[in-house]
Amino acid sequence: MIDNTDSELVESAVAGDARAVEELLRRHQPRLRAVCRRILNSDADADDATQNALIAIVRALPSFDGRSAFGTWAYRIATNAALDEARRRQRRPRVGREELDATRIVDLSSDRVFASLDERDALERALASVPEDFRVAVVLRDVADLDYEQIAQILGVPIGTVRSRIARGRAHLADVLRNRNGVGERQSFDTKDPS
Repeated sequence: MIDNTDSELVESAVAGDARAVEELLRRHQPRLRAVCRRILNSDADADDATQNALIAIVRALPSFDGRSAFGTWAYRIATNAALDEARRRQRRPRVGREELDATRIVDLSSDRVFASLDERDALERALASVPEDFRVAVVLRDVADLDYEQIAQILGVPIGTVRSRIARGRAHLADVLRNRNGVGERQSFDTKDPS
């Protein structure tokens, strides 16, 4: 099963092969979780969103039509699950900032080890300050390493809008990181998307 392509695994999974379903989920789960983690900036919320995404993928697998790559389709489901979790989170009372732990030292997208927890924390706070539409586009490009066309399919927007969102999200992120003391306090950022 490990040597099979995603397309072969999807075909087997739809035919009822549970091992093919397991292999698809095993293969894609780490990157789907990384996307959810970066969108939500919370391990617990990312775990919930990833679980919901995996369940949704299994349920929707028979309707997968192959118009896009399986990975692109799965990222769309994970992105939607993360955005749904973000909306649920807004309705919940906030308990406080989650504790840093050793697992947060390694960047999930590149296995880069940060020089310090402070550097990692600053990056996470900066990313969390990026408006959601721009943050999602940046995460899909820089964490999931998807191309512009795939991101446009996932988000249901034109490629030009994807480029704009990524550029504006990266600019906001760079600005916040340059001015570490002002994380989350940028007042002049225009969140209107020119789509």
